[in-house]
Amino acid sequence: MKIKIFADGADKQDMLRLYADPLIKGFTTNPTLMRKAGITQYEVFAKDILGHIPDRPISFEVFSDEFDEMERQALKIASWGPNVFVKIPVTNCAGDPTYELVRRLAARKVQVNVTAILTLDQARAVSAALEDHAASFISIFAGRIADTGRDPVPLMAAAVDVCHAFRRQELIWASPRELLNLYHAESIGCHVITVTSDILKKLSLVDKDLALYSLETVRMFREDAVAAGFHL
Repeated sequence: MKIKIFADGADKQDMLRLYADPLIKGFTTNPTLMRKAGITQYEVFAKDILGHIPDRPISFEVFSDEFDEMERQALKIASWGPNVFVKIPVTNCAGDPTYELVRRLAARKVQVNVTAILTLDQARAVSAALEDHAASFISIFAGRIADTGRDPVPLMAAAVDVCHAFRRQELIWASPRELLNLYHAESIGCHVITVTSDILKKLSLVDKDLALYSLETVRMFREDAVAAGFHL
């Protein structure tokens, strides 16, 4: 497949295990994943990870809600290594767009990953702000779009066309919900998909014989019933 797979998570052992897998071309994190992993020292964690993963793209997110402080944090994060991308949310918590901040950072050659995008208008505005100053990612949360009952594929396909206007921009299919999304993203020419460990584990199922899979499922139900000691 042409699409690049980025591992999404903040568990150190898991990240290092996946770093050994040549299939994984990069990594993404966010404050929610870090909190879930029990991380309390942001910079210590990030620099430790970068000491082990110095040569693949890895994204760390700002966490301020004020634009000036976002910019200060972004410049600090960017200084941690040449493979670092700074995640900037598409708006702050008041819904104010971060486009001008993105424009300033891109003009300073900061590698930016604009995140939490859910509309094509947002993607267009972000793309225009990024231009071609530095390598950058536009992360559209296709999984969250699907959660609302909408098919994300048409929007993502249109976003691919938006990115094609700039050679250094890449579109990320973020928050996939199932392995099939990998094929959806590949079919429209999306550059990157972020995948969590639970979905990555399903790669071994690709092209699995369905009759065999059915039999394994039946056996699982039987084994669990016996293990539970069920009686009627």
